[in-house]
Amino acid sequence: MNPQVAALLADAFWSAVAATGFAILFNVPPRALPGCAVAAAIGHALRTWSIQLSLPIEPATLLAATTIGFMGVALARRFQSPTAIFTVPAVIPMVPGTFAFRTMLGILQLTTLDIANSAPILVEVSLNAIKTGLILAALAGGIIAPRLLFRRQKPVV
Repeated sequence: MNPQVAALLADAFWSAVAATGFAILFNVPPRALPGCAVAAAIGHALRTWSIQLSLPIEPATLLAATTIGFMGVALARRFQSPTAIFTVPAVIPMVPGTFAFRTMLGILQLTTLDIANSAPILVEVSLNAIKTGLILAALAGGIIAPRLLFRRQKPVV
């Protein structure tokens, strides 16, 4: 098997495991757990594959989260459950913890440095903070995209 394919399958598997764990933590009904796992596996693998194709992490995350959003709508209809049961646990493995952690470490470093030495760290902190915010916005926007695109308007009476 191609090493890239094996890595992508491992990525999908571990994302499914993480999403299932969070779904259990959030008391998702047991019948919905496989849907959470599949949505997470496909979404995270799509993001990883997009990044391998040299797409930046922010649009890759938006693409993956939008895919999870559409899958969540389909799964919600099939299981007659709220969409969030499937989408929230599925996107949790894509939360930008590393970038947020680096941002916080940088902020702590800034408190101990003098102004002359703080410019490079300030730039790094700013970039990590912006990247964190954009990835979180991509996750939120992707989850909500199907509802915004296919919202059914109630008639005004």
